[in-house]
Amino acid sequence: MPTPCYYIRNANIVNEGSIYTGSVLIENGLISKIVKDKEAIDLPIPPHAIVIDADGKYLFPGVIDDQVHFREPGLTHKADIYTESKAAVAGGVTSFMDMPNTTPNAVSINILEEKYSLAALKSLANYSFFLGATNNNIEEILKADPEKICGVKVFMGASTGNMLVDDEESLEKIFKEAKLLIAVHCEDENIIKENIVAYQNQYGENIPIACHPLIRSEEACYKSSLKAVGLAKKYNSRLHVLHISTAKELDLFDNSIPLDLKRITAEVCIHHLWFCDEDYAEKGSLIKCNPAIKTKHDRENLFIALLDGRLDIVATDHAPHLLEEKNNQYLKLPSGIPLVQHSLVAMLEFYHQKKISLEKIIEKMCHSPAVCYKIKNRGFIREGYHADIALVDINDPWKVDKENILYKCGWSPFENFTFKSKVKKTFVNGRLIYDQGIFNEDLKGQRLVFER
Repeated sequence: MPTPCYYIRNANIVNEGSIYTGSVLIENGLISKIVKDKEAIDLPIPPHAIVIDADGKYLFPGVIDDQVHFREPGLTHKADIYTESKAAVAGGVTSFMDMPNTTPNAVSINILEEKYSLAALKSLANYSFFLGATNNNIEEILKADPEKICGVKVFMGASTGNMLVDDEESLEKIFKEAKLLIAVHCEDENIIKENIVAYQNQYGENIPIACHPLIRSEEACYKSSLKAVGLAKKYNSRLHVLHISTAKELDLFDNSIPLDLKRITAEVCIHHLWFCDEDYAEKGSLIKCNPAIKTKHDRENLFIALLDGRLDIVATDHAPHLLEEKNNQYLKLPSGIPLVQHSLVAMLEFYHQKKISLEKIIEKMCHSPAVCYKIKNRGFIREGYHADIALVDINDPWKVDKENILYKCGWSPFENFTFKSKVKKTFVNGRLIYDQGIFNEDLKGQRLVFER
């Protein structure tokens, strides 16, 4: 089936630090022409083109989410690649990078390639998968092709699954020898264990959820992040620190170097920008995640660091669990929040609050992931690039409810919240995959390729 040709006209294009009224021609899955609307009169439109009048709506590059847990294989009662990629494209997310703590853990090239095969059959969005590190799989890490795999994931603090890398010699070897980008989850396991014992002594098995940021504490995060940054500096590793959650950690990161030259980068997740510890009283276990949502002071400083360049990327750490799994005592309560459908509109809410510009949102959610990971021909609205695009009405309020939540787990921490912005259409590789609630599932997304 040939790829349709689309001509999107009269859009407010947000791209590479500017906003202008323009039109985009999509041919053979690629952006073939971009023009300012005053020049569009001279643009020859192919007679077979499908014309879409954006009517002043905003045209963004597709969001690239570099941290999701789509739970397949092995945990598909919570989520799977099909359901979560469908939720992603409905939210304007056109590419994702999935974590290795599935069942079995993706800690070998063979297991990883099985995940890629699943995605080729099921994913509506473009995809890549992290290879998981363990204390004894350095040989697999060295076999990984940097052009075909987004990175190696190192759990320096145990989260979901059993992939903690706590052997010092193994950790040093990964940082010294890995050719891939090293993405790390940083929490110090010994501090967390000591804190759990202390709170068990105080509360027994009924530890209040409000203690979560005290157990998975600022100290636990900072000590582990400091260690990761130290190892990266020692070996000149390409390090990306995931989901920063504390103000204290921000001093570890630099904003004086252009992103494409940075060897150490960092990200913040939607929930750490949106919630704080005061929200546990209302949201309870629904916002339990690792690292924990912390104080209002932390949240405010994370936002400052996002704007000044110490934090490079906004991601979700989308991690679904069933509601019945979330209805447990603290020590049996899984950590994770489903977010990928609502990440872009959540960031646009900050725009409406005048906390961040549209240009900066697109930089942090689209451009920066592409630059950070060196993704080939994605993340920008540029001629010759893959046509991964979202058309958004920034003034079309809608309320999150059970009927429009697309996650397999069926819930969202944003339920009953009214967002001011709505994703209208999402193009993946030049095909209109999502159109105001209607999905085109004939073709699937593509494997991301990296220029390294």
